[in-house]
Amino acid sequence: MTETVKGPAGYFPSIEKKYGRPVAEWKDLIRSSPLTRHMELVSWLKTEHGLGHGHANALVAHTLAEGKGK
Repeated sequence: MTETVKGPAGYFPSIEKKYGRPVAEWKDLIRSSPLTRHMELVSWLKTEHGLGHGHANALVAHTLAEGKGK
C-alpha cells in the first residue's frame, strides 16, 4: 500500500507537471536567492517565475524547513 504524501511535498508532482522544472531546481533557486523571509520568497517566485501562490508557498515552506533540520 502506498502512503499519500502530505504537507507541502504533496504539491510537488503538480508543480513539476505545470512548470516543467524539477522540484530540486526550484529549491536551488530558493536557496540561491538573497531573500530569506518566507513571504518575500513566495512573492518573488510568483512575480519572477510565474508560480501560483499555493505552489510557491509549498516550495518555500519545504525548502526553509530543510534548512532548519525538520
